[in-house]
Amino acid sequence: MDHERGDRRRWLVLAVGMSAMTSGCAFQFGLPYLIPALRDEGLSLSGAGLLAACPTAGLVLTLTAWGAAADRWGERWVLASGLGLGGLVLLAATAVRGTAGLGACFLLAGAAGASAHASSGRLILGWFPARERGLAMGLRQTSLPLGVAVAALLLPPLAAHGRATALAVLGGLSVGAALLVAVAVRDPARPGGGEAGGQAGNPYRTPVLWRLHGAATLLVVPQFTVSVFALVFLVDERGWSPSTAGPLLACVQVAGAGARLAAGRWSDVAGSRVGPMRRLAWTASGVLAVLAAGAFSGSAVAVAALMAAGVVTVSTNGLSFTAVAEYAGPAWAGRALGVHTTVQNAVAACVAPAVGALIGAAGYGWAYAVVVAFPLVAAAVVPLHEKSAGSTSRAGSTPRRLSVPAGAAVRSRPPSGPDAGGGQSE
Repeated sequence: MDHERGDRRRWLVLAVGMSAMTSGCAFQFGLPYLIPALRDEGLSLSGAGLLAACPTAGLVLTLTAWGAAADRWGERWVLASGLGLGGLVLLAATAVRGTAGLGACFLLAGAAGASAHASSGRLILGWFPARERGLAMGLRQTSLPLGVAVAALLLPPLAAHGRATALAVLGGLSVGAALLVAVAVRDPARPGGGEAGGQAGNPYRTPVLWRLHGAATLLVVPQFTVSVFALVFLVDERGWSPSTAGPLLACVQVAGAGARLAAGRWSDVAGSRVGPMRRLAWTASGVLAVLAAGAFSGSAVAVAALMAAGVVTVSTNGLSFTAVAEYAGPAWAGRALGVHTTVQNAVAACVAPAVGALIGAAGYGWAYAVVVAFPLVAAAVVPLHEKSAGSTSRAGSTPRRLSVPAGAAVRSRPPSGPDAGGGQSE
């Protein structure tokens, strides 16, 4: 009975974690849907893009610290406190009028909400066995496109009633998610005493994590190039209205969520995270090339390619997060995921203003053409095989699935109540 209750608990924890990530991502990555409203207030495209990038810059400042806090004190209260604080800052931002003050609020809210990225991923590692982890992390990663889809549906019509109304809704979503986490989430079993942080279990002693970080960061560039400027491209280049483009782009985000889920399941069946990741990177490069050609020619194929690019460029996120968490192991997962998301978002924070300036100078065709190279390089950087940091098997062999470092095993014990995690079954 206790085992069955533990099995049910892990899916509840996943569902609540997904809702928390969705509410956070609706603000952190959904602000581009306020760009038309910001431009109506007199901001340039690059200026509005800079404001939209402020939450991402805030994420970069605190992600690793939130991950270390989750490793040290647990996921539940780290996740709840960060989301709650971020929501309160957004509610306070409804009264801010100046551009500098608004940017500061966005920065602070992003810094607080960063807790969701490190701690919710760590929950997956603790509650789910390796044979289900790709699917579970894929579900968790669907929160980002779902959050952006929520923003695509809500923000354009809400902005018609004023920017403060849109920010109040986003803040309320984050505060509500924080309360739900505090009530429903329980931390998984913790690493055994003396194992966490030990030198023998340090996963950064090999280049595998660095290559995973690097490949995933390269893939962020086309992802954000497509997502940040999709609405503006349809409005400026194709003559669509924001109210027409928003629902279509919301559908693209939902399709992107499905792509992450399918990629996660593919990796579970294949016993590899990096093989599917490499193939999807090649696919993204091809789709971006078609998008660039369509943008240069003014062809309607550009719209179809934009939709396809919006799906395929987000499909690898869950794979890289799963690979990083599994390789790092439970004693290092929070920090490793914090570093992983930090380097990704450090680059993402630069994408909106840099690509906005490139579009202004050379047009959409050249912007899309430039980013074709990024997934090609990422495919070359992805590690050829996955091993745990504690593996001593022959270099070049390819295990069927990832394992955790030998120095970071979780104590083996069955769940004994609502506060006992599902732990690692393998």
